[in-house]
Amino acid sequence: MPFDPDAAAQPGTGIFGLPHSRDEAGIVLLPVPFDATTSYGGGTSKGPQAILNASMQVDLLDHQYGRTYERGISMEPISRKIARLSEDARRLARPIIDQGGATTRDAKSIASINAASEQVNTFTYANAQSILEEGKTPGLIGGDHSTPFGFIRACAEHVGELKSNKGLGILQIDAHMDFRDSFEGFTWSHASIMFNVLTRIPQVSKLVQVGLRDYGEGEATFGRSQKKRAFSHFDFEWSRRLDDGERFERLCREAIEPLPQHVYISFDIDGLDPALCPHTGTPVAGGLSFNRASMLIELLARSDRTIIGFDLNEVSPGLKPRPNEPEWDANVGARALYKLCGAAAIATGRRSR
Repeated sequence: MPFDPDAAAQPGTGIFGLPHSRDEAGIVLLPVPFDATTSYGGGTSKGPQAILNASMQVDLLDHQYGRTYERGISMEPISRKIARLSEDARRLARPIIDQGGATTRDAKSIASINAASEQVNTFTYANAQSILEEGKTPGLIGGDHSTPFGFIRACAEHVGELKSNKGLGILQIDAHMDFRDSFEGFTWSHASIMFNVLTRIPQVSKLVQVGLRDYGEGEATFGRSQKKRAFSHFDFEWSRRLDDGERFERLCREAIEPLPQHVYISFDIDGLDPALCPHTGTPVAGGLSFNRASMLIELLARSDRTIIGFDLNEVSPGLKPRPNEPEWDANVGARALYKLCGAAAIATGRRSR
């Protein structure tokens, strides 16, 4: 039967109810069910499966991007090995988190947790490399925000091999700076992802952060030390400027202006208003509405830049969902993912197959 984008998702189909194999897809999604170091809530390792389930209810004609599905979108199987690795590492990390961080007595556990995170880095790096080599756009579905380090590294190295490039830019939508150095003893903490990116991946030339509400003094100091490499935009200041009569579009254009030709989007769902993601690991009051986050991403996509890859992280269905409770976090997450796919589809410069 020919594919009908208006029909209900059929049993056995892929993400968003699409029939595409990896060979047919222009966008390949990698689920990473890992959340060992989440320091407040949890359950984001269940995010990829929850998003997959909720994606079957997403209508496929997008108001901003049109027929995104025509680009071809496929999702790799959820790795049981990574899921087991997450469970084992989380079991070791939980008592360390509960006591407020590692002590000298925790050296063996810390080494095991860091080793597990390094396995995730290797897994995501290898998969992103493979997707890029096929001429496709890689997208990662976490898991906590530590998961895309290897993905970002592969994208940055890929861009570094292109002629006349100015490095990889990153647009980070997030409530947090994620500039902590080895938070709670974990080298690869979800709170350290952008610290690790800026200190370990030299091909990343620009980082733009939007939605920030929570950060530590050390993070602010590190951010200032990056000078013209990192640009942090705080939610409260944007709110003040909007109250003073500035247009949201102007704020977005100002934010993305420093980004180079090739851009990676890192979307932590807690960058949104927590009413949209109540079960995320570290929710913070304030944040972007869904429509404003969508506008920011579209303005980037239509700015003649290339979106080389993206990730969506920290979507959690909740550790103990109530009976008959709607999957609100996953519902929002699935729609955010489709927006990212739409942006990537128009910003790659390639037509759908």
